[in-house]
Amino acid sequence: MTNLNHIIDQVVKDKGIDRAILVEALESAVLSAANKKYRNTRDLEAHFNEEVGEVELFEFVTVVEEVQDSYKEIDLEEAREIDPDVEVGDSLGMKLESDGFSRIAAQTAKQVIIQKVREAEREWIYNEFKDRQGELVNGIVRRYERGDLIVDLGRAEALLPHREQVPRETYRQGDRVRAYIADVKLSPKGPQIILSRTHPGMVIELFKVEVPEISEGLVEIKACAREPGSRAKIAVVSHDHDVDPVGACVGMRGSRVQNVVSELRGEKIDIIPWTPDIGRFACSAIAPAEVARVYVDSEAKELEIIVPDDQLSLAIGKKGQNVRLAARLIGWKIDIKSETRAAEAAEAAEAQELDPTEAEMEAESEFTVDARPELDAPQSEEGEPAAAEQGEEAAEAAPVAESGEPPEVDDQPQEDAEKP
Repeated sequence: MTNLNHIIDQVVKDKGIDRAILVEALESAVLSAANKKYRNTRDLEAHFNEEVGEVELFEFVTVVEEVQDSYKEIDLEEAREIDPDVEVGDSLGMKLESDGFSRIAAQTAKQVIIQKVREAEREWIYNEFKDRQGELVNGIVRRYERGDLIVDLGRAEALLPHREQVPRETYRQGDRVRAYIADVKLSPKGPQIILSRTHPGMVIELFKVEVPEISEGLVEIKACAREPGSRAKIAVVSHDHDVDPVGACVGMRGSRVQNVVSELRGEKIDIIPWTPDIGRFACSAIAPAEVARVYVDSEAKELEIIVPDDQLSLAIGKKGQNVRLAARLIGWKIDIKSETRAAEAAEAAEAQELDPTEAEMEAESEFTVDARPELDAPQSEEGEPAAAEQGEEAAEAAPVAESGEPPEVDDQPQEDAEKP
């Protein structure tokens, strides 16, 4: 029989499979072929001999005084011709020739080896990627399957589902794609690596690549809210008094944020300084609109934000996008009201001798978004059509990071937004 050591070493090198697993596969294949040849009438074992590089097949029989089953028993006299020290009741192993199998048995052995190698590859892929969930990977588009993309990662193939693709992004076979590993799970067909380009984590990971201060721990991204392909907001905080978190993420002349925007194919990004003061954080999150007053209900996790009349459409944003992202970023319910509506409520309250502040809070909201994490209900759509019309007028006025023009860091609007 051919020395198998060289073949095993080559397969281990090419496939990255553990040598012990491959040796076990060979032993199982030879044993399966032998059992098929002898129709499972004998007690057989297969062992790989490292020195000679071949799988040795042994038949085991029990030593008895009177033979009842000639396939599994041997009489004492015949056994002592093989081993003089054998006694009744001992198990005697005899080496068989393992190279005389039929074509069908050899084919069975081949199928067993292929199956074992495939199982080992699947296990390797799962073990390799199960701890890489949340990382960015680069791959090449291989094909489309019912709208889903099959991406070649080198040693493995991953799935980029249609629901995880950014609208208006198109790919062709052979295109390079960078994506976020959203999940790694085992399926009946083997491990499945699920990629995403819509996950908020992709924005965070891209900034980690572009901003050294984040990877070093000097700057931290506290939260991220995103509407894929359109706009995103991230909240950043610095753990070093000498490092400006917003400036570090924007980079010189917007170079760092521009690289992220380019990878996201023009998605606008607002970088907001995070603060534990929820009122100030809300003022920053609703930027570029200015805020007149903020009422905070910590127990219910609700915010009442009152803005000047000329800032209302800017605060709501196009089709409610700005306030919707702000609510997701904070994780609280946000009600937005104009000063006029709040003042009308206050005047009515004075006529009825009620508390004007309470009247402002009870005034009908111009727009409401509920992004509290503990609530599974969808966000309120009440009042959105009107807000969408107002937002259309303000869409051009929103200074956000675009792919065509590098953003600049200007703290003045944020300071104005934080005024009580």
